[in-house]
Amino acid sequence: MSLLNYLKTGSAEPAAAKGSLAPLLENASIEVTPKTLAKLASLEGLLRKGTRVYIAHIDGTDILDMVAAAKQLSRAGYRPVPHFPARLIDNKAQLRDWAGRYVGEAGVGQALLLGGGVHMSRGSYDSSMQLLESGVFDQLGFTHLYVAGHPEGNRDIDPDGGDRIVSQALSWKQAFSDRTDAEMAIVTQFMFDAQPLISWLEKLRTSGVSLPIHVGLAGPAKLQALIKYGLA
Repeated sequence: MSLLNYLKTGSAEPAAAKGSLAPLLENASIEVTPKTLAKLASLEGLLRKGTRVYIAHIDGTDILDMVAAAKQLSRAGYRPVPHFPARLIDNKAQLRDWAGRYVGEAGVGQALLLGGGVHMSRGSYDSSMQLLESGVFDQLGFTHLYVAGHPEGNRDIDPDGGDRIVSQALSWKQAFSDRTDAEMAIVTQFMFDAQPLISWLEKLRTSGVSLPIHVGLAGPAKLQALIKYGLA
């Protein structure tokens, strides 16, 4: 079964045309951390100009380092997309401060809104839906907002191993997109197996979720790292 062909045509039948990977690669993105980015002396020529580069905001990362990474990417001709982890944000004032720094200092206009990698909220927010409802991103002129997708489920959200809560959340985000001017898309966890992803995509479309899907794939990594990710 061809995941590539399914994403292009909605069919699991083998693609006849050669070079079918090209259309996907034209809009490919990548994710970095500020720590990794700081090790690179130059970003010139590493990626196609205009490439979206997600900046992971891991617990403990200073907002100044995040903004510096966004500025570095912007200067190199890329489109930085910082993470906004809801559970790491104290309140609306801090959310507005972070978003304002990205816009004013790095020209950022896109963001990935997440619940966050910690179990307990630090402040007022617990979910990406609350961040969307805050109105901050619209007020500051963000043009594209991305939310997370979990084709293989997320036990932090659905402890029983099902998908009831994550499915309800995506339906809410679809409705939010429909009633606002927000340009939105779903960014998935990276995958090793095509079939769970295809089944998830079909279920989303059947349930009325029509937001574009950006599929996550594991990037270049050592075998040990890939095994670790696969187990996780």
